Amino acid sequence: MASGAAAASRSLKIFVGNIPWTVGHRELRNYFAQFGKVSWAQVIFDRRTGVSKGFGFVAFQKRTALENLEKKQKHVLEQSPIFYQQSD
Repeated sequence: MASGAAAASRSLKIFVGNIPWTVGHRELRNYFAQFGKVSWAQVIFDRRTGVSKGFGFVAFQKRTALENLEKKQKHVLEQSPIFYQQSD
């Protein structure tokens, strides 16, 4: 049980919203890499149309990346404001 609790406390995954439709996995990863080492980044696409749904997820390797992310007030990706929130 301790390992499950430890894993939950190490959750470094964020939800990212308002992602421009022109942004793919690589661009999302590259943007968030400025805050710390990214484990993975994924933009969610509609399976039928192949068009971005406008949101995605990013996971960091270290908690310091989240701290660095919080220091920046405004996040803009390809001239579009994006937002994030920590997820489980």
